[in-house]
Order: sequence, then structure tokens, then C-alpha cells
Amino acid sequence: MIKQRASGVLLHPTSLPGPYGIGDLGPEAYKWIDFLADTGTKYWQILPLGPTGYGDSPYQCFSAFAGNPYLISPDGLVELGLIDEQDLSNLPQFPTENVDFGNVITWKSNLLSEISNRVADEGMPPALQDEYQAFLDDSKIWLDEYALFMAIKESQGNVAWSDWLVPLKFRDENILRETRVRLTKEIFHQKFIQFLFFKQWSDLRQYAHSKDIQIIGDMPFVIAFDSADAWSRPELFLLDEDLQPTLVAGVPPDAFGPKGQLWGNPLYNWPAHDEENYAWWVKRLEATLKLVDLVRIDHFRGFAAAWHIPFGNEDAVIGEWVPSPGEALFNAFQAKYPELPIIAEDLGYITPDVVALRENFNLPGMRILQFAFDGDPDNDFLPHHYTMNSVCYTGTHDNETAKGWYINAEQKNKNFMHKYLDNNDEDIAWVMMRAAFRSVANLCVVPMQDVLGLDSKSRMNNPGIAAGNWGWRMKPDAINDKLIKRFKDLNFTYSRLND
Repeated sequence: MIKQRASGVLLHPTSLPGPYGIGDLGPEAYKWIDFLADTGTKYWQILPLGPTGYGDSPYQCFSAFAGNPYLISPDGLVELGLIDEQDLSNLPQFPTENVDFGNVITWKSNLLSEISNRVADEGMPPALQDEYQAFLDDSKIWLDEYALFMAIKESQGNVAWSDWLVPLKFRDENILRETRVRLTKEIFHQKFIQFLFFKQWSDLRQYAHSKDIQIIGDMPFVIAFDSADAWSRPELFLLDEDLQPTLVAGVPPDAFGPKGQLWGNPLYNWPAHDEENYAWWVKRLEATLKLVDLVRIDHFRGFAAAWHIPFGNEDAVIGEWVPSPGEALFNAFQAKYPELPIIAEDLGYITPDVVALRENFNLPGMRILQFAFDGDPDNDFLPHHYTMNSVCYTGTHDNETAKGWYINAEQKNKNFMHKYLDNNDEDIAWVMMRAAFRSVANLCVVPMQDVLGLDSKSRMNNPGIAAGNWGWRMKPDAINDKLIKRFKDLNFTYSRLND
């Protein structure tokens, strides 16, 4: 439960400014922490930090435990003495307002490979030896399998593990033993790069804590099929004898999509998880909480029941709701964390069993202001229905920006909003932010795009659209003294100041 009034800002690290084509964990991230502290903001909310795969989505990662190497700061590598400033002198001409993922991945992968090859050949720098060994020891539950997975994946032309040579796909122990020897250098590369990510993130998080800033992370309900998790523990997922999914995840048709959403992620073999008292899940939560202070669980309703779609279907129309062992799983979580540091993303098709699961474990749910203004005064997303134990958002990474929503909204919805909030259509993002901030919800989180008053061109993700997502970046000069004062005043006025 979130017990005190506070505010947060949603901004994924990739959206930070900087010269290297993508936001990273370097100087601009520290400036961002300073902005939050200067405005009296308590929380920084991010998206999943894993190594992105299909579509560059942080919700389709090669591991539920590993970090994204493309967030590693080149400036931080200079500070560690792993490269010289001259190594960064011939940068490609990266755009500043969006991420060109293809060019960024190529450039940064080459840079990181050069560093790890040098360390592999010349030895670990003495100043890093103890930290590196501690990281290996602390990450053993996932790191060995992840590094092997990624090394094999590269050697197999980066195809999905289901298309690997049969002995590798089925994890023949003799072949794996030989592969570990053959790919020794490539495995070291993966481990060393993960070490650099976790070191930089740990340093940044410590700085955030020194400023009394806490970080809200994100843990998806599902994992990617093409992941170290599915390859190393296939028995935990609904796969057939050929290790292909039998049923996949998504959501059925609703007002937002006549064909539903077909995510394609594998679903869980819950009896196998139950047999080991949900150890994989507990380890996953534990690993996440080593990185963040609170966890937003995406698609929380999947823990009550999930939409099971036959593998091979072209859409999500045909499927069925299959119960999940939510209570048993959260009991396992609570045995490890008596006061669960979890926010439940309870959006979409919400049934009484979902509400009961959230309430039984006293988890705050989410309220999205953009969903409120349909003209129905009984709409649960209207602020007069909020509870203290909830998190209010103007919108999420999956929504329009507040300004974009308003521009595209039906006139009747605009009229109801003006009536409800007693306002005009000037500076609409801040009108909505003030409505969220003055609600009784103890925590209010707003996307940085709304703080800046940006339209839909700055949207982070458009669900159902495969291309063009996740790339928005904040302009280098977006934050100024006027904005800092204005946002701090907002926190002060509605008793959300972090002091």
C-alpha cells in the first residue's frame, strides 16, 4: 500500500536526451534525477529494463532477468577507463528526438564488443575484479543460462531458439558442454556486458536514493518465447513435444479492437510452477526488486485468468479465459515480501475475481484519467470514485498523450470533461494533470510528454501497430527553470511535495 501522497513521472531511460542516439545511464540520467528532486517528485517510473528483441519493445525481451546493453552509457565507460574520449569522436549522425534503433544497435554493439574483446585478451582491470566476481556470484541463478543462450543465438545467425540445430534446441547436455567451451569468449562477452549494465544502473539508483527518489519498475505478466527463460525452462510453459507453443497470450475483442490483441507470448504451465512453490516467479520478483523499489505488474488480470489463444491463430477472436493460480502465487510472493511492493495494472476486462485478488493482497490499482470522460458519472475512472490506495495516471505508455487524446476525442467527451473539470481547452495537459494531482489517490504519475504538453507525435507506443514505437526522446533543452518551478508548485499545491 502507498501510504503517503506523492507524485511520479513516467519516462523510460531510452527517452532521455544525449549524443549517442538513445537515452542511457550516463550524465543525462543524473540530470533527470536532479529534475525530479528539484520539483519535489518522489517517484521515477520506467518500463521493463530487459534486453529488447522483437520490435525493440521492452515487453518482448530475451530475458526476464537481464539488462538492456543499449542503455550502457559510453561516458560511463570512459570514467571506468575502458575507452578513451577519442573512441567516441566519430559518432554517427544520430537523430535527437527519436531512437534510430537499427543504427544505435549496430554502433553500440560494435563498441561493446571491442571493449569485451580487449578485456578478454588483456584481463579484467584490477579496479573491477572484485565487483565483477561479486556480480557473477549474485547473478548465478540466471546469468549462466542467459549468456549461453545469447552466445548460441549469435552463432546460429540470431534466429529464434526454436529454429536452432536440434541438439541445441533440445539442450543435449553433451552438445551444450562442448558449446560452452567453443563459445567461451562469446559467453564472457555477454556476462561482462551485463556486469557493465548492472554496475551503471546500481550507481544511478544509489544516486536516486541519495535524492530521496524511488524507482517504479515494470514486470510483464508474460515473457517472450524467444528468450533464455523459455529455452532454459521449457517445462514451465505450455509447449508441445517439438517445443512449440500450444496456446499463446492475448486479450479478446473489446471496444478498442474488434479482433482483440494477439501477443503471441507463451502461457504458463501452472502445475509445474506449483510443484516448485512458484520459485521461478519469486526469483523473478526478487531480481526485479534488486533494480527498483516498487513494481508495476503489467496485465495483472492474467493472474486471475488469462485469455488462451490456440497457437497459429491470426487474431485473438477465438480463445477462452482459463483460471490462473493468482492467490497461491501471491502467497508465495508475500512469504518473501510481507508488504508487497506491487502496483496492479488492473485495466481492460476486469471481473470480480480480478478485483478480489487485488483487494485480498491490498494492492493499489490504476486509474487512467483519459478513460474517464465518456459522459457517465458512474465511470470508475472519474476522480470522485478514486480511493487513497490507488495510482492515478493521466495516461500510460500505451495511450495517447493528454494533448493528443483531447485533439482526437469526440466533442461530447470534451464537453463532459469541461463540465466535470470546470475548465476550457487551454493547456489541456496541465488541466488534466491538476485533476489527477488533486484526487485522493495517494500516488499520481504523469508521463513526461504530458508535463511538456506534447501531442500524439510524441506517443511512446501504439498497441497493435508493429512499427514506429518506443522511439520518442525528450529534447535536450526541454527542461528549464520555468518548468521546474511550475511542476514544483503543482506538487506543493496538492500536498504531493517530496520533502
